[in-house]
Amino acid sequence: MFQSPAIEAEIARIKALLVNPKLAQMFEQCFPNTIDTTVHFKVDSTGQYDSFVVTGDINAMWLRDSGAQVWPYIQYADRDPRLKAMIAGTINRQFKCINIDAYANAFNDGPTGGYWQSDETEMKLELHERKYEIDSNCYPIRLAHEYWRVTGDTSVFGPEWIKAIENTLRVWSDQQKKDGKGHYYFRRKTVIGTDLQTNRGWGNPVKPVGLICSAFRPSDDATVFQFLIPSNFMAVSSLRKAAEILTKVNNNAELAQRCTAMANEVEQALKEYAVVEHPKYGKIYAFEVDGYGGRNLMDDANVPSLLAMPYLGDVDINDPIYQNTRRFVLSKDNPYFYKGTAGEGIGGPHIGDNMIWPMSIMMRAFTSQDDAEIKQCITTLIHTDAGTGFMHESFHRNNANDYTRSWFAWQNTLFGELIVKLVNDGKVDLLNSIE
Repeated sequence: MFQSPAIEAEIARIKALLVNPKLAQMFEQCFPNTIDTTVHFKVDSTGQYDSFVVTGDINAMWLRDSGAQVWPYIQYADRDPRLKAMIAGTINRQFKCINIDAYANAFNDGPTGGYWQSDETEMKLELHERKYEIDSNCYPIRLAHEYWRVTGDTSVFGPEWIKAIENTLRVWSDQQKKDGKGHYYFRRKTVIGTDLQTNRGWGNPVKPVGLICSAFRPSDDATVFQFLIPSNFMAVSSLRKAAEILTKVNNNAELAQRCTAMANEVEQALKEYAVVEHPKYGKIYAFEVDGYGGRNLMDDANVPSLLAMPYLGDVDINDPIYQNTRRFVLSKDNPYFYKGTAGEGIGGPHIGDNMIWPMSIMMRAFTSQDDAEIKQCITTLIHTDAGTGFMHESFHRNNANDYTRSWFAWQNTLFGELIVKLVNDGKVDLLNSIE
């Protein structure tokens, strides 16, 4: 689908350093999987770069997935003008998608309709799905900010960007639910309980405390209590990134101040409502709360997650509450932590019991300060590919040959990102000690 000399050169560099042939092969296959198989890049009729990035075996563009898929390539953008253009095209497309519908999570390449057009929500033909998730608006900001930080290119911060931030603020303000239920509801004819929100699509009630509701999780599963804590942390950091760009690039002090004010409000609410006292682990972050005292103590593999917050830059890795939380979510006290003969890691209700997501193992490695733990994670990852050389969505804790989704580009590219980071962090000897 797309080729980059800079990425090919990096693959050659990393491969030359790795002595484990299986690890080297998996890196070579996984790291370029997004550009190899999912990127539809073009210059549109206005002369603007445009990239439609599908998630893999589903022919649609998720704002979250696409933002995560191309993220690891930003560090090479200044070495390859076409790669830089492709990333800019992804950002441009993401802003356009938000401006089509800031509540939607996944989009078609045009007004083509699709399987979920019968959902009871405000569907448009451009939408593949309309599950409202906070992180769908966060990932484009994260991607654009890092692209700007690395390349200095401000071409993506035009009228679509301004409109996308205004629409994001409108939706997030609406979903603070200070004036009633808000404008988003979702119902679907299905036998899958996690595809549904209670109360005729409006979800369980929340007390308006300044946090932002998310009807669905990054897994596309419905929340139980709609104040999804990892996503609220990501909203705070995203709003601050947006404010920085609006100030330094757009000279738009008014919109920047609106972003900063909401970030401050949500941050203060997190301090008051996100932390709970666990009898075993002490102060930890809840996964979901409702503002009334209800809380859901668990973690899900999909990012943003509690485990992944330092990876996203949303909390400091040495934050003692995070470290307590990390111990909790990587234990059997987390109902979605599984351990078996094939490996151990976090799953979630999206696939079901006993299914571990490699993404959670990668996030464990990204957030680890222990070489032995990192080695265990990489060893598990290269031994649970079911002989394919690729990551999968999930695998059974006792049988890696029982897996879901053979083509899931986000997890593949994330694995490559992890290996590059470990090499650049001076951990080649660690990687080469894996058998």
